[in-house]
Amino acid sequence: MKKILLSLAVATLATPAFAGDWDEPQEPFPVYGNVYYVGPHGISALLVTSPQGHILLDGATPKSPDAIAAHVRQLGFKVEDIKYILTSHEHHDHAGGIGALQKLTGATVIGSARSVPVLASGKPNPGDPQFAGLPDMTPVAKTRAVQDGDVIKLGPLALTAHYTPGHTQGGLSWTWQATENGRTVNMVFADSLNAIGAKGFRYGGDQRYPGAKADLERSIAKVAGLRCDLLVSVHPEQSDLWERKEKAATQGTAAFIDPQACRQYADDARARLAKRLADEAKAP
Repeated sequence: MKKILLSLAVATLATPAFAGDWDEPQEPFPVYGNVYYVGPHGISALLVTSPQGHILLDGATPKSPDAIAAHVRQLGFKVEDIKYILTSHEHHDHAGGIGALQKLTGATVIGSARSVPVLASGKPNPGDPQFAGLPDMTPVAKTRAVQDGDVIKLGPLALTAHYTPGHTQGGLSWTWQATENGRTVNMVFADSLNAIGAKGFRYGGDQRYPGAKADLERSIAKVAGLRCDLLVSVHPEQSDLWERKEKAATQGTAAFIDPQACRQYADDARARLAKRLADEAKAP
């Protein structure tokens, strides 16, 4: 119960006090093969590297770009070699730093058909469940929208986009493969599946986003069904990343592997949605 409450708290954008926790310093570290964690402690950002250039997943908060760039350099890579920045969803804790990172890298920023207008304008979508509590963001240049199932390729890298709306209208999760010591695993960078709203938004039915519940249910089922050996969620504590990192100190990067992680992540999200709907039913 304590873990679930903490997860909900960290994901609640309407509480600015959590921004400090999101940006708590975190040393970069290898996750598996050519995949590295480069974000702050509270918000995931991953670097996927190749000789032909690199891909960054998410840009964290507006306070994060300098730290993310420093982490990339600390690992021995050039920020200027980042060719794509892939996004999860269009909230300031995950996309707020992307405008600055795009300027640093010159990278193309990839989002969904619903998230790209928000990224490009910096203005929240009025149909977002948390619209009432969302700040503007720095507009992002050089954006491109992908469709569900599209693959972003860069040299040997191939990352597949999966539409996972519900938390927002434009949510994306990403899958690819990584290899270390001859072992190839299925990687998943999973978007938030939290049913959170602001100013009376109801997942049980709301004209601002009538399909929120159905979208989230489909996204939960989609994530549960992904080929998933190693999960990193956009809020790292929701996929037990820090517990697994502690084990990696003695077990190596194999400690990050858990073929049940996506199903557990989906089960937790399904339980939160059920509680949200029950609470809405009790509300006047």
